Amino acid sequence: MSDDTTTERARPEAIKAVPVRHPGRWVGLGIIAILAAMFLHMLLTNDRIRWSFIFLEYQDGKRGVMFTEPVLEGLRGTILLTISSMAIGILLGVVIAIMRLSPNKILSTVAFIYTWFFRAAPRLVLALLFGNLNILWERIGFGLPFGTQIGKLFGLDNFDGQFYSIKASDLLAGFVAGMLALALSEAAYMAEIVRAGIQSIDQGQSEAAVALGMSRGQVLRRVVLPQAMRVIVPPTGNEVIAMVKDTSLVAYVPVTFELFFQLQQIQARTFVVLPVFVAALIWYLILCTILMIGQYFVERHFGRGYGATGKAKQRLRDIQVEQGGRITPTGEGT
Repeated sequence: MSDDTTTERARPEAIKAVPVRHPGRWVGLGIIAILAAMFLHMLLTNDRIRWSFIFLEYQDGKRGVMFTEPVLEGLRGTILLTISSMAIGILLGVVIAIMRLSPNKILSTVAFIYTWFFRAAPRLVLALLFGNLNILWERIGFGLPFGTQIGKLFGLDNFDGQFYSIKASDLLAGFVAGMLALALSEAAYMAEIVRAGIQSIDQGQSEAAVALGMSRGQVLRRVVLPQAMRVIVPPTGNEVIAMVKDTSLVAYVPVTFELFFQLQQIQARTFVVLPVFVAALIWYLILCTILMIGQYFVERHFGRGYGATGKAKQRLRDIQVEQGGRITPTGEGT
């Protein structure tokens, strides 16, 4: 036996890999395609949906019900209501989350009771409740506590101690009532989201920041919250999308310049039901789609450096730095 045959092994034959067949997938795909075709055929050929009423013929033969001025005004009101309710809900939710995590038992108990109540109460019920809170007071204002009693003590019958007051029926009605109902309810959910994000950060980082001389507020603002955003942003995006849909509930307060309310008024005037609801659905789909796209880019921004891909890229950078290499803008070493 020669040296060549003893030192070299015979080259193995190529592996003949046969891909696994999944006939069930093709059957399922065919069924889905048939159902989708049937659904599209129904949408395009059923005259009772009245697409022309939605897009063209409602007003002057040029504009459909979706593009009338009252509906567009209601669309602007829905956007404004979503922004204002979410802004209040996020800010108040951060405060409640910090209270919930506080070692002070009174603060944590108050925060727990708040989240318990507003998470348990349906938003439609809250909207109707806030729309009728003006029954409890005639006027709402700021001033001295027990101002009327103090005035009577000094013989001043007309003194109420109020620096500023407004009729309760003017304040707790319409847009303000709906916004407060949605915002206070949202704050309870945002508090739980923020609390989960804060608790996802290793406690050792906070301790190290305190050891460096940072105050509790600085630790929260500069160390904990920036890292917690990776956990907070995805559910917050979902809450914003849910808020867009929940604004339709305030039509029962009622909030007059709101999308669903205006479409309901058109339905009441024209006695056309299904096309009006389809128009409402289309507008909500448009708004939520735009928010979903924005949520994707925000999540990608705060998720940089995390996950399998992010960790691999970070490890590559570390190796290149250790070897004295230069990192290109694409993350590759030279």
